[in-house]
Formats: sequence, structure tokens, C-alpha cells
Amino acid sequence: MPFPRRIAPLLPLVALLLPLPALARPAVRNIKSVHEFDALVKKHATETGLPVIVDFYSDGCGPCRQIAPAFKRMAEGDVGRAVYVKVDMNRQHELSNRYNVRSMPTFVFLVGGKKVNMFSGAGEQQLRQFATDAIIKSEAANVMIRTEELVRYYKEVDPEKEEKSVVEIAEKCASLTKGNKSKMCVGAAAGQLARKLKKKYSSAPELEKRFLPQEKTEDAETSSGSAGAKKGGKADKPNLQLATLEQLQEELEKRLDEIREKEEEEAEDDESEFAHSWTKGDFPERITIVGGGPAGLAAALYAARAGLAPLIVAPPIGGQLQGKGVDVENYPGVAADTGPGLVAKMREQAANAGALFEADTVTSIEEGRKGILRITTETGTVVETHAVVVATGADSRWLEVPGEYEMRGGGVSSCATCDGAAFFDKDVVVVGGGDTAMEEALVLARTSKSVTVVHRRDSFRASSVLAQRVLEHDKISVRWNATLTEIIGEDAPPDEDAAPVTDADAAPQKIVTGVVLTDVASGKHSKLPVAAVFVAIGHVPHTKFLEGVVAFQETHAGYVQTVGVSTATSRAGIFAAGDVSDPTYRQAVTSAGSGAAAALDAERWLSENGLGNEAAEFEAELLREMMEDMPDDGDGYNAYEDGGSDVAKGRKESSAADVPAAEEEAPEAKGPVDEEDDENIEL
Repeated sequence: MPFPRRIAPLLPLVALLLPLPALARPAVRNIKSVHEFDALVKKHATETGLPVIVDFYSDGCGPCRQIAPAFKRMAEGDVGRAVYVKVDMNRQHELSNRYNVRSMPTFVFLVGGKKVNMFSGAGEQQLRQFATDAIIKSEAANVMIRTEELVRYYKEVDPEKEEKSVVEIAEKCASLTKGNKSKMCVGAAAGQLARKLKKKYSSAPELEKRFLPQEKTEDAETSSGSAGAKKGGKADKPNLQLATLEQLQEELEKRLDEIREKEEEEAEDDESEFAHSWTKGDFPERITIVGGGPAGLAAALYAARAGLAPLIVAPPIGGQLQGKGVDVENYPGVAADTGPGLVAKMREQAANAGALFEADTVTSIEEGRKGILRITTETGTVVETHAVVVATGADSRWLEVPGEYEMRGGGVSSCATCDGAAFFDKDVVVVGGGDTAMEEALVLARTSKSVTVVHRRDSFRASSVLAQRVLEHDKISVRWNATLTEIIGEDAPPDEDAAPVTDADAAPQKIVTGVVLTDVASGKHSKLPVAAVFVAIGHVPHTKFLEGVVAFQETHAGYVQTVGVSTATSRAGIFAAGDVSDPTYRQAVTSAGSGAAAALDAERWLSENGLGNEAAEFEAELLREMMEDMPDDGDGYNAYEDGGSDVAKGRKESSAADVPAAEEEAPEAKGPVDEEDDENIEL
């Protein structure tokens, strides 16, 4: 039967539909639409009872990338106990507004369709704690009391109570659960009723499981093809000859979504390569690099190519370049690439050259045994190393004004790429006048209703190209000669769908509603209503863990002092690269250059001090000792003796010159040659 003419355009795609095997849904599901999210939440609230744990993220958010591996591990460990999903803030503005998300990453925990918890930040311990709490709540709510059971119970404990009154109690209990179509006493209300009855009558009615475990938890309900599922749970296979054009397109979209999700999961697996590829050995590392930005990755590349097998200890944030949402235009050889994209390529190049990664944050460097340096991390890992390249970059500088600290996570941020999407179609403020402030303003102008740049001078310090773009943008305005002196806020509005708050001591989240601006010349104050404040007034070197270890610059507090034109510091074996020692240029390209210089300086220092590959040297020494310990009978060791070969018996071994002569003699041999004797023929 030929295909209808209207389906003919899809025939090249039919091959994609036929051979594709069923793909298992990834442990973490990426939400593509509000409809998909609502359908998923509804299903688990009414059919499975599983809690839904939501990660609001963006690709350019460094902390989001840092917590992603832990989120995935938790999802894999909680299969059948919780559902983990991710929502891209840059695409799903409606969902972020619904849950009042104002920074990234933000995690929302839903039980029975209601929000029971929420927090912002990349804290794995806090994430695990809230996830466990949500699972416990969901399991406690997975109970019900049937009306007939309640009637039976009252006949035993209170025979005088009328059945009509018992039914009314059951109905009242059922009404306490929102969206309860079963009209039965279920969830937390059922558990509460059972506890009250036990307290009163010393026994309780029998509780049943409201939701039974399902064989498959793949959330097929939101896929377009789920309507055709059979009662037995097996989906109908599409009959392509009988399918309409709409059905073919529907099935194709479903298959493509599955492929995309699989690719996303594999991409996350690739990222894990840069998390923990290092295993502690018996000997100190030759060189360890602290920091994972352009300086650290350039140092790793040069050290790896020198055969030093460098170890990079850094959280997978990628430095300030990771948060650069606009295209990188001032890095030679790079065109039409973002900061995160460039960092990803640097990581891959360093890994391919032989660098190892340990995703952790260094807290101290101290003197160890025999002059070896000991690096300690937040997780307690200790790395012993001969040389260290410090390339930890800088942290954001804050305004230190009233309201700033209290509302971090509630509208105060230092990363537009990370948190800008949370303020879609809202008014925002950027404070600063350098390149970073200009880039933040341009990023925010893509999604915000308006952007006001507040600068204390009458001209920008930024490059003329970026400054001109800001001044010409129709959504960006500038308040010259003004400073931000206060951030105004209020308690976040209550979430109607949220479960009742159980922690009475928990302070409500405050959100930004406006700022107070002060004119530099007149001192007059004015209020500006905004939903967010993005601070871009510079950075402070991340060198606190080096206090008492190396010398710092006298004129620039916090910046490491290097010796002469080299990257060496006052402590032998420690080298500094990037923003930790550069208060002047602070560019990605200059940081990468200083990272390369630090690796070269470290390599030269290791050579001058005779610090080579100790593991290889130990193996060579061990082999030499083994050879010396072997008995010497005068003749030395003959490898042929063990095999009983002809050479061991004193016969001459054939050489290449003997082969032609042997070939000439071969035709004179008479009689057939047995296969068994073939191996013994001498050439």
C-alpha cells in the first residue's frame, strides 16, 4: 500500500523511526515546557506520590556546573524514591517567576504538588538534607484510610457512634487534601487522623499505602505518544503505513527528544571527567595547579606537554570567564564563542595533554616533610607536591551597603549570566563603570525590561567599544555621578501552592524592591524601583589561604608579590599566575600568558633542584637492585636456557644472511615432509 502523498515529505525521516531502540530516560530530566512540568508534577502528586526535586540553572552559571554532578548522583541513587528535573532559567521564565527564583542555582522541593522547601546555592550537604526531608515527607503522606475501614474501626472502639457521623469524619478528612478526587482520607490528613484516634482510643484504624510502587518510573505521561498506551503498560508501536501526518510528526518529535536527552546525559558524563580523575599515589606530585580559569588551565597545558603530569585542584567553575555571557571578542584566535565555551575547550585540551583534575577548593598550603608542600582542601583531601602554581583568580567586590548582604539570593547578585534570567521583563540596576559592568548590562538587556547603570563618575573606565554599545542600547540608561547607598526590600510574597511552614524560626526570604541613589555632587537621595541589583565594581584576589605563606604586594592589598619579572613568589616552589598577582591588566589573555610562564618557571625550578619523576626513578632503582641480587655463575643469565632451544645447546642461530642459502638447499630435499616435522625444519 503506497504512502499518501501528504506523508511523502516525511519519508526520509521514517528511517529514524524504524530502527531506533527504546531509550531509557536519563536520571535527571530536562524540562522543555511549562506544560511538561505541570503534567509531571500532577502525575507524581496524584499517581506515584514521589517528591519532585527541581534544579533551576543556566549553562553559564559556574555554581550550577559545580553542583550538577552531585545532583545527578543523587538522582541515580534515589530512583524510585524521588524524581529529579532541571529547568533552564533562560528558557522557562514562567516557572522561575512562579517559584520566585531570583538566583542560580535554586532548588525547589515539591511533595504532593506543593513546595515544601527551597534554597539557593551550590551546597551539596544542604541539597542532600532537603532531598532526604522531601522523601521522608512523601513517604509519610503515602497513606490512606478507607471509609469502610473507619466504619469498622468505630464499631470496635465506639459502637454508639452512628455510621453517618463516621462517614462525615471521613469526608472532612478527604477535603483537607487539595485536589483529592478519590474522596478518601489520604495523605498527611490520614496520618494525623490516625494519630489522634490512637491517642484517644489507644488504637488506630488500619493505614494502607495510597500509591503502590510502579514497575517503570519513566514519566511517559508527558510524552505525546502516551495516550496510545495499552492497559498492560506496553505502548502501541506506530503503524507507519496507517499513521497520519500529525501522528508521524508527533512520534518523530518524541524520538528526537529521547535522543537529545541521551546526548545531554552523555555530555554531563563527559563533564565528570574534570571532576575526579586523580588518584593519590605513593609519591608527591611534581606540580599542582590551584585554580581552573585561563591561568590555571594554560599552566596545566604547558606542564602536561613538559611531561610533568600536572594536577589541577579547583571547583569546576572555570573562573570569571565562566560567567561571561557575551561573546569573547578580545582573545586571539577566538571568534563567536562564549566564556563557558572557551573554558570547556581549554579543559579538554589540558586533559588530552595529560592533566589530571580534582574538583575541590583549596583551604591551605603549608610546609610538609622534607620541604614538600601540603595542600589541604575543603573535603579534607591532602595533596603532597613539590611545586604549586596558584591561579585562584579573584572574588567579586561588594558595596557593603545596607540591605546588600540580607538580599543576596533575593535579587542581589554579582553575575548577570548566572541570575539575569530570573528577572525576565523586570527593571534592574548594574553598579560599576568598567568592562565587567558593561558586559553585565548588555547581558541583562537581552531579557530585562530596562537596565540602569549607576556610575560614580561622569565617564566609563571601560573599553570604548563596550561603552559605546551600552550608551547606544535603547534598553540601557545611565545615572552618572551617583552612588548606590542602600538596597530596599520586603519579605517574599507567600506561595499559595506551598505547604505550611514547619520551621517557625526560619527567617523569610527578603527580595529587592528598589535602591537608594545618592548624587555625588549635591548629596541628594532618590529612590529607584527595581527588582534586582547587579554589583560589578571590581574583584578582590582570592588569596586568603596564602596568608603567612607568601609575601603580598605593599601597594595592592591581597595581590601576591612575585620576584622580578618571573612568576616565582617569596616561597620556593610556589608560583603565582593570573589575577592573584596582576592588579593592572586582569584580562583572560594576560592570565593565560602568565599561566604558561608559571609552568615554565616551575619546570625550570624542578630541574634545578633535581626533582624528577620519583615514581619512574623508584621503579628503575628497584629493577637495578633485582638484577644485582640475581646469582652470577660466570656465564650470566641466558634467556634461551629456559626454553631449551637449539641456541642454548650450542647450535648456531640463523641470521638473515643464512636465509637465502637455506632457500637454495630446500629444493634438494627428497620425499614428502610430515606436518608434524614441519616445525623442526631448520633454515
